[in-house]
Amino acid sequence: MRAEDLDHKELLELDPEGGVIRFGGQRAILLDAVAMGLLRKYLVENFGLTAARTVLTQFGFAHGWRMAEAMQAEFKWDDDDEWRRAGTRIHTLGGLFGVQTEGKEPLSKEGMILVSSYEAEQHLLHFGRADAPMCWTICGLISGYLSRTVGREVFVLEDHCQGKGDAGCHLFGRTREEWGDERAEELRFYDKNRLSDCLEVSIHRVTETLKAAERKIKEHKRALVLVMPEGDEPTLGIVARSPAMKRVVDLARRVAKVDSTVLITGESGSGKERIARLVHEESTRATGPFIAVNCGAIAETLLESELFGHARGAFTGATHDRPGLFESANGGTLLLDEVGEVSPGMQVKLLRAIQEREIRRVGENKSRKVDVRIIAATNRDLALEVTRGVFRQDLYYRLKVVELHVPALRERRDDILPLARVLLAGSALWMKRKITGLTPSATDQLIRYAWPGNVRELENAMERAVALSPGTRVELEDLPEEVRQARPGPVAFDGTVRPLDAIEKEYILATLAQNDGNQTRTAEQLQIGSATLYRKLKSYGLISGDRSRRKGN
Repeated sequence: MRAEDLDHKELLELDPEGGVIRFGGQRAILLDAVAMGLLRKYLVENFGLTAARTVLTQFGFAHGWRMAEAMQAEFKWDDDDEWRRAGTRIHTLGGLFGVQTEGKEPLSKEGMILVSSYEAEQHLLHFGRADAPMCWTICGLISGYLSRTVGREVFVLEDHCQGKGDAGCHLFGRTREEWGDERAEELRFYDKNRLSDCLEVSIHRVTETLKAAERKIKEHKRALVLVMPEGDEPTLGIVARSPAMKRVVDLARRVAKVDSTVLITGESGSGKERIARLVHEESTRATGPFIAVNCGAIAETLLESELFGHARGAFTGATHDRPGLFESANGGTLLLDEVGEVSPGMQVKLLRAIQEREIRRVGENKSRKVDVRIIAATNRDLALEVTRGVFRQDLYYRLKVVELHVPALRERRDDILPLARVLLAGSALWMKRKITGLTPSATDQLIRYAWPGNVRELENAMERAVALSPGTRVELEDLPEEVRQARPGPVAFDGTVRPLDAIEKEYILATLAQNDGNQTRTAEQLQIGSATLYRKLKSYGLISGDRSRRKGN
């Protein structure tokens, strides 16, 4: 038999009832190429490039050796040369790569050029363009097959690779002696001892990384304990003591269990991305990637390439194939932040991608399936934009399967202090400052302020306070000027029932602020005695005990 006579009908045996597939006489399993790419990504990210390359190279070598033995047992070859050449044919039929020129082999002087390497494709998908050849498994596979068929160790290496932007993958197969010292470092990936050494080093590195992460978590928890009352520790960075925010968090957790598209609305800085992350973390996609893209921050001409990717040569500067964020988020969640800023033309393409669950790279004619959950966020009133003809109605309803409205910080005043304490603890930990909390005057002023910039403004205020505070507690003087000068108007009922003493305190302090701290005038306006006002201010922590004793004396 000759190598070119091999075809799928002879190689592939299916037993649907028994759940067995044989390919070339050897039991095989069908594995998704992207899943293999994710395995590669996991190995690289957790054990490093050296260990990952060693594992995949030696796995490929063992696979190739086994395939050569199976091909020898299954078919009667005209000679050993046909048996050897069958290796390239069998791997091509297996969908691992294509060969640019038939008849060329790695053992020839010119070497062999591969196209459509699945391994180069997956490396580009998960890591982008590489600086060195990346077909580690394929090199090992061909090495193992050749070594078994020629009766001596042959090692295949690349000098060009599609994974680093080359037109094809150029492979040479040589013995160790023929390679000499020229590429001795690369040949070490075939050494069995190197595998154990790499794994030992990698495991040590992972252990140290985990220990460092554990130390950081403990430090963060200790910092939170110092500033947070018992039971106020946030969940996934979200503080929800107010009824309005509790409803949002509860709904987010419920919708997380299904794959419905979610539209998150709310003012800028109110915490929409944190809610999106909560939906992701509470979902079955939690182990997949969470990728956020600000649609309003990317030029219209670049947004399509950023989201859907592009093919090599699609436009000036496109020197290699590049996957977009839809592909990068495969198996996870893609947050389209500020989706209201997307142009009408781009809205059409987004609608198609979400409806069909497939994308088309710029410069390509073929579509690619994607498995991505879409979460959109905006600070615009999209319903109003639809009536004005600025936003497509069909895209609006496609995004708004479930809507989560994040209330502004001024609408959930019960969250201000707990959230301020969490942000204070985070800034103190980051700046390595021993800040234990807020003084009563500082907390009162935080509650008075309207926070037009929402959580983002509060975060900046806490960071500033930690940076400027001379002591261990944040004083009123450490807060931004606009916060210090805040003078809230009369207390209004916003639908949230609050304790009466809290409302009384807020009203007294607001009146005192309007009178520039004049207690006599404040007492007269409130129609209470000066002594009564004094006692209340003392209970609020605005008058020290020393001053009280001096007055009593």
